Amino acid sequence: MINKRAAVFWAIVLVIVTAFSTFIVTNTIAISLGNKVVITQKDFETIKSMEKLLGLKDYIKKNYVEGAEDNQLIEGAIKGMFESLKDPYSVYMTKEEFKNFNESTKGSYGGIGVIVSRSEDGYVTVVAPIEDTPGEKAGLKTNDKIIKVNDQDIVGMDLDAAVALMKGKKGTKVILTVLRDNVREPRVFEIIREEIILKTVKSNMMENDIGYIRISMFDEDTGDEFKKALNSLKTKNMKGLIVDLRQNPGGFINQCVEVADELLDEGLVVYTEDKGKKREDYKSKKGKLDVPFVILIDEGSASASEIVSGAVKDRKAGLLIGVKTFGKGLVQSIEQLKDGSGIKLTTQKYYTPNGISINKVGIEPDIEVKALELKEGQKPEDVKDVQLERAVAELLKQIKR
Repeated sequence: MINKRAAVFWAIVLVIVTAFSTFIVTNTIAISLGNKVVITQKDFETIKSMEKLLGLKDYIKKNYVEGAEDNQLIEGAIKGMFESLKDPYSVYMTKEEFKNFNESTKGSYGGIGVIVSRSEDGYVTVVAPIEDTPGEKAGLKTNDKIIKVNDQDIVGMDLDAAVALMKGKKGTKVILTVLRDNVREPRVFEIIREEIILKTVKSNMMENDIGYIRISMFDEDTGDEFKKALNSLKTKNMKGLIVDLRQNPGGFINQCVEVADELLDEGLVVYTEDKGKKREDYKSKKGKLDVPFVILIDEGSASASEIVSGAVKDRKAGLLIGVKTFGKGLVQSIEQLKDGSGIKLTTQKYYTPNGISINKVGIEPDIEVKALELKEGQKPEDVKDVQLERAVAELLKQIKR
């Protein structure tokens, strides 16, 4: 039920949509409500801002030499509100952009298979290439800064617009120009788009009865897929487990909690706090994995990957091997609006069981092992995986005890 003050406020806003002068606003309120209304200074300032915004919309529409449509101006104003937050994870998406966003978290789509974010200085930056996709095969790496898609400069461009340029029909070519740390000249990658099918969990049994589960990201089915893979390995007399979260950019918080629940005994996995310091706890249930395990992490392990890693480290349940993680300790709420558009807004920060916020900090491994650098023309499978080898060695020590 709307209270009187709220009803008055929205009545005023509705009037402003159709008439801009103070005289008309004041008199329409008197007619609509039948008496005088007192509002706060804050509400009055909000009303004046709305008047300014809508007045400018009309001015642009009447005078802009190229012409402009109402919808174009309103969409731009909404996008501007989100951009003013200077948070690369908070965005407004048009109907088409929101549809593309949903495709990238489930099912399949045509593209190159990289997860990107926009840095504070306006660069579209690779968080992680998705495993077995054209982007990974071409050699794109975490922290690569994409400055051009084909001939179009994308520095400072809206993130979703830049992503849309990278997507396209299967079999078509896209050219990316990339800045890479410690490389003087920009690098150019010619990539053929493929259908990106998101299978986020792969597993196999290695030598010495060590199970291996690779999670490339946490989508809607990852928790169930992880359980299936783990149960399959258990039937094969698994004596130790490696969970590979390298280059995993994150995903849904409920899915990473499901994965953590399979590894940890009863207790706290992660907690979140919103603007008002309201806390929400996510816990694992009683019963833990009964074999030693290692989590592999690197600079591309972000968000949901760091939730799992942070819980394992704080609760001393397993070993983290690799290098420091990405450092994204924020939670976004995703909402679809009535017209099919959508928003993604940072609404919470998350904390590890020990109360640590890892945002822009990352999680340090228990044992640091740097991956060998790929040389020009080499593919990941051509280079010895020293991080995986160290994980096996550490597990064998524990198995033999």
